[in-house]
Amino acid sequence: RQIGKTHTLLEFGKRHYGNVVYLVFENNERLREIFGADCDVNRIITGLEAFSRQTISKENTLIIFDEIQACEAALTSLKYFCENAREYHIACAGSLLGLAVNRGKYSFPVGKVDLLHMYPMNFEEFLTEVNPYMIPLIRKSYESDSQFALHEQALELYRTYLVVGGMPEVVSKYIETKDFDYTKVKQFSIFETYIADMAKYATGAEYLRHKETYNSIPYQLAKENKKFQFNLIQSGARSKNYADSLLWLQAANIVLQCTKVREGKHPLAFYADALSYKIYMSDVGLLTAKSEYSPASIIADINLGGEAKGALCENYVAQELTANGHALYYWESQGTAEVDFILQKDGKVIPAETKAAEHVKAKSLNQFVKKYDIEYSIRISAKNFGFENNIKSVPLYAVFCI
Repeated sequence: RQIGKTHTLLEFGKRHYGNVVYLVFENNERLREIFGADCDVNRIITGLEAFSRQTISKENTLIIFDEIQACEAALTSLKYFCENAREYHIACAGSLLGLAVNRGKYSFPVGKVDLLHMYPMNFEEFLTEVNPYMIPLIRKSYESDSQFALHEQALELYRTYLVVGGMPEVVSKYIETKDFDYTKVKQFSIFETYIADMAKYATGAEYLRHKETYNSIPYQLAKENKKFQFNLIQSGARSKNYADSLLWLQAANIVLQCTKVREGKHPLAFYADALSYKIYMSDVGLLTAKSEYSPASIIADINLGGEAKGALCENYVAQELTANGHALYYWESQGTAEVDFILQKDGKVIPAETKAAEHVKAKSLNQFVKKYDIEYSIRISAKNFGFENNIKSVPLYAVFCI
């Protein structure tokens, strides 16, 4: 929700097609009726032309189905467009698809559509709006492990991103006003949208459990051991009562799960412990707003406790890694050591430790490296770029390079 899917599709259509036919299914019964009779493609196209009062030309018109989860029959029709009329170009946007579709009555067109997952703007995309000239310089320092001359300026922008986050409307409001009070209003509007979705797609009791689970995330992350614990949702809460709510939040893509691995070996998924995980918000700016952290304290990097700084830092890194296509895993050794994120690339396992400040210790990292004979590791912190003792130092503002 609220990450710019519609805007992106409309811009894409304007740039690459002669015309765009934009159709929104939500609260539009007349449009939904066009798909109700059958999946005859010619009949549907004729109906869409009449509804939109536009001519739909093959290959030169982009047809956009927005909020497609509100019309399950339209979702099913994609199968027939793919099989019988590939000359029509269709792009769809939808939220909560896995939750809104009645699978007993309608089928999802598996294998007939290309699926793209869209995330909030990551820090690199944020920089394109506030200081795009930094991006190639940061990438150059990352590749060469050389010191970045604008290190302190980049750290300040990173801390700004912790407050603003990557929801496009929030970023736009920040650029327009440079006022965090206005951005916070936008962020709480997004919370209200999420809560409305919970009420729309769940029963009364389920809605309350979804809401309680979501509201527990800030204090789940504020503790030293960030493993998600159901008994922190409310007194006496048990996993059997709230596990479905957590799955709902994941299916809605408003939280991220980082799963514990028992061993630091490739492939990591083989060693995943399904019962142990950390839960992050999909956008660090929303976490900042929901936790009521002071923007001034974050920007100035003062008067913020270690647990708070650590929670924001980890959530930010989880968000950046997810946007770059990394599955989220962490490692723990019988409670004596923990590495925040374990990555895998080209068959290699790469541990990544996160620190919110410059003061860094590598005890857990060293233990992991020694145990699994790791080629090199990554330390994400407020320190500048460098490479020493087989540890690649990556500043917090450069996680998008990983």
